[in-house]
Amino acid sequence: MRAEAQALKGHLDMLLLATLEDGPRHGYAVKQALGAASAGRFDLPTGTVYPALHRLEADGLITGSWSVVDGRRRRTYQLTAAGHRRLVDDRAAWREFAATVTAVLEPGPCPAMT
Repeated sequence: MRAEAQALKGHLDMLLLATLEDGPRHGYAVKQALGAASAGRFDLPTGTVYPALHRLEADGLITGSWSVVDGRRRRTYQLTAAGHRRLVDDRAAWREFAATVTAVLEPGPCPAMT
């Protein structure tokens, strides 16, 4: 497993939801959006992305619909209201977690004892 894929463990759902925040995308476009937003660092295999999309759909966080484009069937996904709420909550939790980790890794000066 690539280092980037390991770093995403536990955060993939949130990142996939974020790629759908601006509107519907087909599965491969979700994969490309994640790669582009991360400057290519999160170039995940389709075998990771598609099962996660299916799981998010089963959980009611995204909805999918089939279409035919240039003779090929594509499944397009979009956030549901529950998916949007989950993304908002996940972002808040991530910011709190990241701030806490930063405080541990880069501690500031100790306050004066009184």
